[in-house]
Amino acid sequence: MAHVVGVDAGGTSTRAVAVADDGTVLGRGRSGAGNPNSVPPAEAAAHAAEAIGRALDGLDPAATRACVQGMAGASKLTDPEVAALFERAWAGLRMGCPVRVVGDAEAAFASATSAPDGTVVVAGTGSIAGRIRKRRMVATIGGYGWLLGDEGSAFWLGREAVRAALDVLGRGAPVTGLPAAVLAEALAVTDPTELTELTDSARHDLFRRLITVVNAEPPIRLARFAPLVSAAEAAGDPAADRIVERAAELLAGNALAAREPGEDTPVVLVGSVLGDASPVGVRVRAKLAGLDVRASVDGVLGAAFLAAVDAFGENTPHPTATG
Repeated sequence: MAHVVGVDAGGTSTRAVAVADDGTVLGRGRSGAGNPNSVPPAEAAAHAAEAIGRALDGLDPAATRACVQGMAGASKLTDPEVAALFERAWAGLRMGCPVRVVGDAEAAFASATSAPDGTVVVAGTGSIAGRIRKRRMVATIGGYGWLLGDEGSAFWLGREAVRAALDVLGRGAPVTGLPAAVLAEALAVTDPTELTELTDSARHDLFRRLITVVNAEPPIRLARFAPLVSAAEAAGDPAADRIVERAAELLAGNALAAREPGEDTPVVLVGSVLGDASPVGVRVRAKLAGLDVRASVDGVLGAAFLAAVDAFGENTPHPTATG
């Protein structure tokens, strides 16, 4: 039976799915991390091949008409040595086609819609907005990494939470709500009585300790404070509310900046920060009211749909509707 394969290679796991020409899911496979920026490239390549092999269990690999791998860290394959590792791993599967690698944002967009054009906004640990044309990313807004951007991301939310705590300590204001939660997470200051009547010396000590602890960790670890912002916003904390609102403004602004004037195409939201239960996601949807806003369903099925279009043409069924 002719089929295609879609692969979602992420920083913690790699998933693959085999799909028939009518959109029926024929097999699934899973393995370890497939992002060559997260694990050694040889390990990532082996995981990708393992996941695909498991998805093809019981099927004829030679009957694979197309294979698309959506991958975080896809740019790593511009290194010839890294690309060669993946090519060797894929070749061992003896599929009847080469593997086409796309960015994980392109696969996420395709998971939510069969439309060829639109906008994708990703906000997880980092953030980026992109213009999709013919199912390919042709322009981006943001996505510069933690040092230069990642506006509205979990990293950004966490950084703003720590800054809010430092501002309160420096100004001599009451340490409650979000700042107190940050100190509990970072310094294990969990007794509220420790924060109610702080001396200037004690405030300065906490100020220096918080800076020291945060700077001692990789910058991306600031994302661990993002859930504190959501919890504090739900409890009515003003500082958290301001951070959430600014994050939503930045992400919605990037989404609109990625679009052409008068564009009538879907906007696909991807990532934990933009989820239905996230306060940032709720506000971003409100700011994009009037547009066709959708949530990414499953990147592996998006990659499978891209492969199906490659193999069977534009009228192929979307696997999210059948699989």
